[in-house]
Amino acid sequence: MTTLHRYELVFRRAENHLSLEALAARADMHPALVERFVECGLIEPSAREGASLFFDAATVPRLRLIGRLRDNLGINLAGIAVVLDLLDRLRALQRENERQRNRP
Repeated sequence: MTTLHRYELVFRRAENHLSLEALAARADMHPALVERFVECGLIEPSAREGASLFFDAATVPRLRLIGRLRDNLGINLAGIAVVLDLLDRLRALQRENERQRNRP
């Protein structure tokens, strides 16, 4: 009699990818709150595998900023979206300005 072995596939993520739970732990937040931020579009997962979400490690500072805006300044999620959009635009303009300065 032949025995059929089933092996689960184990996907190893690169070191810079974090599960939802790991991201929440690094930002000192509850995973459900982080999921809410994903639903609102404040942060985006870098990958999805079934129901699991994975994030780039660079998301941690953005998530901490969201926490500070929410908890310390009392800004609601819609306001946080506006603040983050403006900060992203400012950074893009700063990069463009720097690139223009460095042109020969």
